[in-house]
Amino acid sequence: MKKILWIASLLLAAILFLFDQNNRIGISSIEVKDSQLPSEFQNYKILHISDLHNKRFGKNQEKLMKEIVDIGPDLIVITGDLIDRRRYNEEISLQLIKQIVKLAPVYFVTGNHEWWSGKWNSLHPKLEQYGVKVLSNSAEVIEKEGKSILLFGIDDPAKYSGGYYEKDVYLEGDLKSLIEEKYRDKFSILLAHRPEKFKTYSRYGVNLIFSGHAHGGQFRIPGIGGIWVPGQGFLPKYTSGVYQSENSKMIVSRGLGNSIFPQRLFNRPELIVVTLNIDNTL
Repeated sequence: MKKILWIASLLLAAILFLFDQNNRIGISSIEVKDSQLPSEFQNYKILHISDLHNKRFGKNQEKLMKEIVDIGPDLIVITGDLIDRRRYNEEISLQLIKQIVKLAPVYFVTGNHEWWSGKWNSLHPKLEQYGVKVLSNSAEVIEKEGKSILLFGIDDPAKYSGGYYEKDVYLEGDLKSLIEEKYRDKFSILLAHRPEKFKTYSRYGVNLIFSGHAHGGQFRIPGIGGIWVPGQGFLPKYTSGVYQSENSKMIVSRGLGNSIFPQRLFNRPELIVVTLNIDNTL
């Protein structure tokens, strides 16, 4: 009897642990300092959401919304895969959208799942109807007290091809047509779904890049990092946190939902809060 109780207790503990890994949202706070940032944007707070994959966090996304309301962002950016192409349910994702647009301006770029679902042409106008600004190889000026920063957004390369390993020719073409040399005197942000293209992004001189797609490597080994990511393979380089190349920083979200594999390990769902500040050390 004791042995049965011991086994049952272990099984229950494992179930609770795995549930926690998939459902308890972690908040990662990151400060980004840059000398190009206008003083008017000091302490400007950006919430980064990625890879929801139409996951539900409580009724009407109430658990997720509680965290977002408590953060109180000035700007919200979403870096793709709001829905999942294998179990497409846009209503779950739109529950979140309808609420966050009331808190701050919301900007969105596509991930591979938006394109692979075959339903982006119908989802796109719905996002804009609710007040989301979709950046489709386009730019926006973000203004505050008479000063401005630039926000760029590029389509995921899945727009052009169905595989994970799209040639950079598409990406290079989109970036060249979007980010002109004349913009380099302004603080700029790029929204781009795939982190493995960081070296390409950084060549265009943007100060800050937001990305997702990697799901943190799905399973993470403490002290080592993510296990596997599409487009990067085993022990991938870009899975979570802050990366630097030339004058660009990239922030990669572990995301909120799952796709092919339904379980996370040592890799809880994540919201990222970036606070912008001026770098006075230069």
